[in-house]
Amino acid sequence: MTSPPSFLFGLTALAVVVSLVYSGASIANNEDDCLLTPIKIPVILDQSTVKLQSPEFTAENFSEPGVMCGIECQRKLPEDRPAELERLLSYETVYENGTRTFTKIQLEEVSELRNASSSVVCNAGHLKRRKRQVYGMDGRFVITDKQFITNYPFSASVRLSTGCSGILVSPKHVLTSAHCVHDGQVYLKGTKRLRVGVMKLRSKRRGGRQRGGRRRGGERRESQVGNEEDVATEELLHRQHGRKRKNRVRRETDSDRSRPPVLRWTRVKLTQVPAGWTRRAGREISADYDYALLELKRPHKMKFMELGIVPVVKDIPAGRIHFSGFDNDQSGKVVYRFCSVLEESRDLMYQYCDAQKGSSGAGVYVRLRDQGGKGKWKRKVIGVFSGHQWVDVDGIQKDYNVAVRITPSKYAQICHWIHGDASRCKPA
Repeated sequence: MTSPPSFLFGLTALAVVVSLVYSGASIANNEDDCLLTPIKIPVILDQSTVKLQSPEFTAENFSEPGVMCGIECQRKLPEDRPAELERLLSYETVYENGTRTFTKIQLEEVSELRNASSSVVCNAGHLKRRKRQVYGMDGRFVITDKQFITNYPFSASVRLSTGCSGILVSPKHVLTSAHCVHDGQVYLKGTKRLRVGVMKLRSKRRGGRQRGGRRRGGERRESQVGNEEDVATEELLHRQHGRKRKNRVRRETDSDRSRPPVLRWTRVKLTQVPAGWTRRAGREISADYDYALLELKRPHKMKFMELGIVPVVKDIPAGRIHFSGFDNDQSGKVVYRFCSVLEESRDLMYQYCDAQKGSSGAGVYVRLRDQGGKGKWKRKVIGVFSGHQWVDVDGIQKDYNVAVRITPSKYAQICHWIHGDASRCKPA
């Protein structure tokens, strides 16, 4: 999936620094010149729910799904009819006490999705084509500074006890890959007592509140990282040349530095997986429905990332996507990366974002202006990182890292899981 870890912060990393310094700013400006416009989505209603037998938690470790249907095959697939979409979007729910149910759904306003146009509008005067990135080196960035790790957007990335990553999409909901909890036939052993870990600062004193707690009136202080590429550059320069980090809020003491952020774990209350994944015929089926939603027993007081829809990622300057996760070769650390989408179908995005096992389930996001282009740009989760797959391209097997796209119907389903109210499921 990537080149050897030993290269991660080796001399080749200097090339990444140069790339960020000389091209990162202009690319960020291009992203800033684009805004996300609303796109129509269907309405999902629960039709009936039946109780199933208790689930089997017998699958061993998760494995990334294989995809036999290649890029051209994906493009030629006919659009699913409403009845088929209803079958695929019906879903299983597994509760903490071992109860399992199956819910059939009903779709409304599906006809309005036909020939949907792009939801991205850019200032044409600022669009520039950029050359393809070099993928021969490891382009990941390990975020070590606790001021960055515990602030948005990196703080929205979470770790699953099954060894995957995920992203907070509400105070108590995590979006991840379906294969991180279910192998397509049965649930993973670790799903029976599934937990989610969020990076937080250690408390200074026993029973004391963590720094960055609540203001008067109960409002939580909210800090954000302005630009991920700037953070990545600073981290690399710090590691390579020992440069001091900028913009420290306060002077750190030896005691502060001895308290690195830790994962605070919360039990999962219920898990929801679409029938497009749980009732597939076998491993040869594509990863179109490789996503799941976890509801936590208690909410996290952390800023979450909103869902979004981008039908054509290449409409964004450089076709750039971002995601952070907990790669296994960087134990306990948040790893950030960005790259361009090279190919895409209606349901999948093919790219060469460097990643290792453990990053599956991470939320893939873009940075775009909100409607009207006012204020700071926002980050929107537009997909879920599935992992490495071999893809048939014109009869030739090529390897890609693949992400599952959030389509209008998937957006409606995930939002329905979160809110249970169709009126709250319109893209902001």
